[in-house]
Amino acid sequence: QEREELFFRALCLCHTVQVKDDDSVDGLKKNRLSRRSCIYISSSPDEVALVEGIQRLGYTYLRLKDNFMEILNRENNIEKFELLEVLSFDSVRRRMSVIVKSSTGDIFLFCKGADSSIFPRVKEGKIDQIRSRVERNAVEGLRTLCVAYKKLTAEEYSKAQKLLQNAKLALQDREKKLAEVYEKIERDFILLGATAVEDRLQEKAADTIEALQKAGIKVWVLTGDKMETAAATCYACKLFRRNTQILELTTKKIEEQSLHDVLFDLSKTVLRHSGSLTRDTFSGLSTDMQDYGLIIDGAALSLIMKPRQDGSSGNYRELFLEICRNCSAVLCCRMAPLQKAQIVKLIKLSKEHPITLAIGDGANDVSMILEAHVGIGIIGKEGRQAARNSDYAIPKFKHLKKMLLVHGHFYYVRISELVQYFFYKNVCFIFPQFLYQFFCGFSQQTLYDTAYLTLYNISFTSLPILLYGLMEQHVSADTLKREPSLYRDVAKNALLRWRAFIYWTFLGVFDAVVFFFGAYFLFENTIVTSNGQMFGNWTFGTLVFTVLVFTVTLKLALDTHYWTWINHFMIWGSLVFYIIFSLLWGGIIWPFLNYQRMYYVFMQMLSSGPAWLGIILLITVSLLPDVIKKVLCRQLWPTATERIQTKHQCLSVEQSTIFMLSQTSSSLSF
Repeated sequence: QEREELFFRALCLCHTVQVKDDDSVDGLKKNRLSRRSCIYISSSPDEVALVEGIQRLGYTYLRLKDNFMEILNRENNIEKFELLEVLSFDSVRRRMSVIVKSSTGDIFLFCKGADSSIFPRVKEGKIDQIRSRVERNAVEGLRTLCVAYKKLTAEEYSKAQKLLQNAKLALQDREKKLAEVYEKIERDFILLGATAVEDRLQEKAADTIEALQKAGIKVWVLTGDKMETAAATCYACKLFRRNTQILELTTKKIEEQSLHDVLFDLSKTVLRHSGSLTRDTFSGLSTDMQDYGLIIDGAALSLIMKPRQDGSSGNYRELFLEICRNCSAVLCCRMAPLQKAQIVKLIKLSKEHPITLAIGDGANDVSMILEAHVGIGIIGKEGRQAARNSDYAIPKFKHLKKMLLVHGHFYYVRISELVQYFFYKNVCFIFPQFLYQFFCGFSQQTLYDTAYLTLYNISFTSLPILLYGLMEQHVSADTLKREPSLYRDVAKNALLRWRAFIYWTFLGVFDAVVFFFGAYFLFENTIVTSNGQMFGNWTFGTLVFTVLVFTVTLKLALDTHYWTWINHFMIWGSLVFYIIFSLLWGGIIWPFLNYQRMYYVFMQMLSSGPAWLGIILLITVSLLPDVIKKVLCRQLWPTATERIQTKHQCLSVEQSTIFMLSQTSSSLSF
């Protein structure tokens, strides 16, 4: 019983929890089970869980006042302990300690930390029994901590205090000296017991990870938990499946064999069938091959990243990456925050140069979030340090699915179309002027009027593509959430590759040649121009520009899948605005202009029947290759997205037909 009460007192004293007497603090509700009206706040939710758990067992932490920690015991008596020193937690030591002095004058050092950092420093206690209990709890997915203590004499405390004081006052290498002093003080413990806290998965976390894997995204879990806890969590969130063969690259295995032998054995295992069957190395998913899951701990990673005696560590790193590429999922446990960043950097600098995304909810994830291409912070119980250092902040992990598979998909499609369409429409705009120089004696005579040159990118063709970049949805959001594999169609920068860029460039050059030479041959034909209405370079330029504006706008209309009244207004409104502007610009004598070279040019052009025929014919010829390409690709080599689009179009036609038939039958019956 004495050891049990000491264990409870250790948990009540060894923490950094703050107590607030208010009914609510920062939106937190008061603990209803508390015997006193107080709530606990800490940077770590685990500490709050432990203090509240001990409270249910009869020991209540009250407050820290004037450097005295007050606890309420089972007999409702208040015990006071003077807080002498706090040996703060850090990710390297994986433990924290407090030195307190009881009312009887006894000095205790209570320590709480990971089992890997406590057991080597324990000299007595129920070590085997507690170790088995800790391993059992870890397998169940619980986060475990071990609690130990030792009693200090006045002389031992005085010596420890002097060492701590000298280390704290050091001007150079203060952290290193403090770590050395902590190592000297935290030893020869008596093991008291262990705790286990359930780190409950957020809702739909498993569905989100499964969807990301189906989308072709490789998911790695980097955690500071022990291997058994992390593995149980990975099974719970469907990162590992029941048929996944687990490969271990841990300190225990390296102790049995050398690192070189372990890496080569794992490499042989995962590459055994690589000659006969091809694995999708991008996603790591395969239906024909055995799925592998790799587990590596922080100590093993340090050995892999450590430079060899000949000064190179590249061989082990490349071998490690090759193993990881052929695994469906990777779990890195017992990771320090800096090691998480090292893993992300290692992936970033690999030969594939993949785009990396890091998501975390605590301060220990900040270095990883900052290292990745895209950093996402979850606003949760771990505080807001991750959210403040991230590119995007979300309240729940499940929102990552919609963020990537829906909004990310839409954004990429929109931005790729916007970039290449801008290039395309400016090739169509500039190339006819280049060709015109061969027919005007290189006199720098412009093909278009200055007003057209100025307003082409500002007014005539800007709003439709701007609206496309904001609103386009080539498939519905519900479909993208329901079919995560559609994300693969835009993976690896598929829409901005050289092939797509060359196609847009070819299309722009082809259309420009059609605009210019189509109008040129129209002018050269004496039969067409025998009425004398079409003559002069401004008429020629206006004809080319009219075909240009209509073609590039209708090209965007062909690429638009999500039609709303705003799209219709912008696309057809831009064409109407061009016609109205041209009529006003050339149909009125403006008093503020010294000369009007476009006066009556547009009206004269439109009054000619051959001009109308030429405009319609040239627009049709310009758009024909793109239409043929779209039809052939959809029929012969459709992507998953195009198959979904075709399926939805067929369903819409069937629904419309059924609706019309039902209306017809009701009319007949009437």
